[in-house]
Amino acid sequence: MTKKNFASKPIPVIRPSEEEAMAAVKTLLAFAGDDPSREGLIETPKRVIKAYGEFFAGYDEDPVEALSKTFEQVEGYDEMVIVKGIRVESHCEHHMVPILGVAHVGYIPNKRVVGISKLARIIDIFGKRLQTQETMTAQVADTINDVLKPKGVAVVIDAAHQCMTTRGIHKTETSTVTSRMLGAFKENPTTRSEFMNLIKPNQA
Repeated sequence: MTKKNFASKPIPVIRPSEEEAMAAVKTLLAFAGDDPSREGLIETPKRVIKAYGEFFAGYDEDPVEALSKTFEQVEGYDEMVIVKGIRVESHCEHHMVPILGVAHVGYIPNKRVVGISKLARIIDIFGKRLQTQETMTAQVADTINDVLKPKGVAVVIDAAHQCMTTRGIHKTETSTVTSRMLGAFKENPTTRSEFMNLIKPNQA
């Protein structure tokens, strides 16, 4: 595994072997009160580390590289580009349980644009790391801002945290909304208001 920092690239650490990871899963199964050697759990450690490879694939990917291929604007387009309703699948770094929701990402180009799928890819890369929603929101916005140098960036994430819905206070109806506005979105209330209106669910 790796330690997550606020930069786009996590700080590398020495990963344990698959055998060590599976032994740790067995320990947790026993700690939960079950028998790791019973039939239904024999293959669980192997399945868990395979799942971890999917859940935390973002540690092996570079969001800056994902945004590196840009294109010159077509016909001088300089209005908002928004990708909304991007599925968010992450894990809380405090309890290692899922954070599930949607993200809305917008930017105003400054000479260069990026493929819209790359904006969704950035959400996946940062999401597939142990996270807090606040940090993830800032990481996504700051990376887009640093790489594309746009006139403005806006990121809003609305997600449910299973550390609140399935444990602790068990508030199943709650969601958490975080946002980061940079450039024109922060400085111009009209621009920010337009973005917020466009990402509303009733908008086409």
